[in-house]
Amino acid sequence: MSGDKLFYIEDDEVLALVTVRALQKRGYEVDHFISLEQALTCTDLAKFGYALLDLKLGDGISLPLIKELIDANTAMKIVVLTGYASIATAVQAVKMGASNYLAKPATIDDILRAFEEHAKESLCMADSEPDEMSLRRREWETIQAALAANNGNVSATARQLKMHRRTLQRKLQKKPVSD
Repeated sequence: MSGDKLFYIEDDEVLALVTVRALQKRGYEVDHFISLEQALTCTDLAKFGYALLDLKLGDGISLPLIKELIDANTAMKIVVLTGYASIATAVQAVKMGASNYLAKPATIDDILRAFEEHAKESLCMADSEPDEMSLRRREWETIQAALAANNGNVSATARQLKMHRRTLQRKLQKKPVSD
C-alpha cells in the first residue's frame, strides 16, 4: 500500500496531526481537510485510493461525501470514523458505499485493517470475539493513547478528551484495570 493517496477529513486538529504523521510513516500521501466546506474544494477526488472520514464535523456530517468520492473513483476504499457510533449510521455509511465503519478511539492499525476488511467481515469478527474490553479498560486505553499522542502533556490530553485536567490526573494515578 506504500505511496497510496489518502483523503482525510477530521476537524480535531490534534487527532488529525497525529493520524497524518502515523499514516505518512506508513507510506501514505495524505491530504487533510478540516471541514466539509474545505473538502468540497478538492477538484481531483479520483486521485485518492483511500478515504478516512470523521462522521460529525463542525459544519455537518460527512456521509454525503461518500457518494462524491465513489463517483470519482469506484475502487476507493472509504472508512468512516466517529466518536458517535451507532448501528443506524454504520448501516447508512455502508449502504452508501463505505468499506467500513470504526468507533473512536481507533489505532492506526485498526484503521488500516478496516481499509482491508469489508464491513460485514469485521462485524462478524467482532461478534466472534469472546472477551470484549471492559468500559473501564477501554477508558484507560483511550487516555493512554491520547496521552502518548500529546507527548505526555496532561493539559493538552485533557483538552482533547474534553475532560477537566484534575479529573484526568486522578484517573492517571489509578492503576490500569484488567479486562
